[in-house]
Amino acid sequence: MTSATLTSGATLGSQRVSEEVRYHEDAIRLFVIAAVFWGVVGFLAGTFIALELAFPALNLGLEWTSFGRLRPVHTSAVIFAFGGNVLLATSLYSVQRTSRQFLFGGEGLAKFIFWNYNIFIVLAALSYVLGYTQGKEYAEPEWILDLYLTVVWVLYAIQFIGTVMTRRESHIYVANWFFMAFILTVAILHLGNNVNVPVSLTGMKSYPFVSGVQSAMVQWWYGHNAVGFFLTAGFLGIMYYFVPKRAERPVYSYRLSIVHFWTLIFLYIWAGPHHLHYTSLPDWAQTLGMTFSVMLWMPSWGGMINGIMTLSGAWDKLRTDPVLRFLVTSVAFYGMSTFEGPLMSVKPVNALSHYTDWTVGHVHSGALGWVAFISFGAIYFLVPVLWKRSQLYSLRLVSYHFWTATIGIVLYITAMWVSGIMQGLMWRAYDNLGFLQYSFVETVAAMHPFYVIRAMGGVLFVAGALIMVYNLWRTAKGDVRIEKPYVTTPHKAAVGAA
Repeated sequence: MTSATLTSGATLGSQRVSEEVRYHEDAIRLFVIAAVFWGVVGFLAGTFIALELAFPALNLGLEWTSFGRLRPVHTSAVIFAFGGNVLLATSLYSVQRTSRQFLFGGEGLAKFIFWNYNIFIVLAALSYVLGYTQGKEYAEPEWILDLYLTVVWVLYAIQFIGTVMTRRESHIYVANWFFMAFILTVAILHLGNNVNVPVSLTGMKSYPFVSGVQSAMVQWWYGHNAVGFFLTAGFLGIMYYFVPKRAERPVYSYRLSIVHFWTLIFLYIWAGPHHLHYTSLPDWAQTLGMTFSVMLWMPSWGGMINGIMTLSGAWDKLRTDPVLRFLVTSVAFYGMSTFEGPLMSVKPVNALSHYTDWTVGHVHSGALGWVAFISFGAIYFLVPVLWKRSQLYSLRLVSYHFWTATIGIVLYITAMWVSGIMQGLMWRAYDNLGFLQYSFVETVAAMHPFYVIRAMGGVLFVAGALIMVYNLWRTAKGDVRIEKPYVTTPHKAAVGAA
C-alpha cells in the first residue's frame, strides 16, 4: 500500500503525544485516472452530438448513434463519470487531511467503491445505447442499475462520514460539511426519484410508482437538486479546500462560509418547480419554486465572493499560476451561472427562455465554466502530490489548456444565448392576422450557424482536455519541461525598460 505519512502532535488532556497518520492514496489515484479518462470520453461524446445537431447525417442512420441515445451517454459521462470521480477523489483526499485521519474502512473499501462505481458507469452507458432508459433526465438508468448504485453510494457514505466521525481534529472543516450534504442529499434524491415497479424481475423495464404531474414534480425535485447538490454543493467542497490550499491563504471569511452552507442547503431543495413553469403543475408550486430560486442569489453570491476574496493578498498569483487561474475562474463562472439561473426562473423571463437553447447555454456555462474548470484545477493540484512529483510537467501547457478551453466555452455559451433568445422570439412572433409568423422548421433552420459555432466551441474544449492529458501523463512519468518562468512583476520590468 502506498500512502502519505504525517507525523504530528496531538493533545490528550495535559499530555502531548506524537502520532503518525497514514493517508490512503492508491484508490484516490485510480479515481483521478478515471476522472481524466471519462472527462475526455464525455467531452468527445458531447462534441459529436453537437455536430449531429449541426449536420444530422452524422447520426449515420443507426439507432445506436442517434442523438436520443448518445445524449444521455454524454450527460452521464460528464456528470456522473467525470464529475463523480472528481468528487470521490477530492472528497476522500481532503477529508483525510482536514481530519488528520486515514480512510475509515481502509484502502480496500475505497478501491471496492472505485471499481463498482465505474462498472456502474459502463453498464449505464451500454444500457443507453441499447435503448434501456427510464426517460428521466439525469436518472436514465433502469431499476436494477439504480439498486447497484445505491449499494455503492451507501458504502461511499460510510467511508466518508466514518472518517469524519473518527477524526483527530475537534473541528469539522467547512469543505467536509459541503461534501456530507452532497453525499446524503444525493442519496435521498436517488431513492426518492427511483421508486419504480419492475415489469419483471428478470427484465430491465420498469415504470415509476407515481405518474402524471406528480411524477414530473418528483423528477424535477430530483433533477434540479442533482444540479444543486451533486454539481454545486459537492464542488463547493472542492472550492473551500483547494482554493485556499493553492492560494496559500485562509478562507476569506469562515463565518460567511457557514452562513453560505446553511442557507444554500435550506433554499436549494425547494427550487425544482421552476423547471415546470407554464405546465400542468399547480401555479402555487411554480411560484414557490420561483421564489426560492430568486432567494438563492444571496447564498450563491456569498459563496462566490468568499471564494474569490480568499485571494486577498495573493492576486499576483493569478498571473503566475495557471492552476489557480482555473480554480478562481471557475468561481467567477459559478457566480455568473447562479445569477442567470434565478433570473431565468422568473416567470416572465422563463416565458421566453423555456425549451430554448438559452437553457442549454445556461447549463453549460455552469457545467463547463464552474464544474469542469474547478475539476481541472483540482486535478492539476492532485497529480503531482499523488504521484510524488515536485511539480507539474509544464505550467505553460496548463495555461494553453486554460485559454483554449475558455475560448471554447465563450463560443459555446454565446452561440446558445443568441440562438436561444432568437428561438424564443421567433416562436412567439405573430403576423398582422394573428397567425404564427414562422413555421417550426424555419426556426430550426435559423439555428444552424449557431449550432456550428457551438460545435467549434466543443472542439476547442476537447483540445484543451487533450493538452491536460498529455501534461498529466508527463507529470506522472516524472518529466519536467524547462520553461522560462512567468514574470511576477511585469509592470516593474516595463518601467525598467522605459
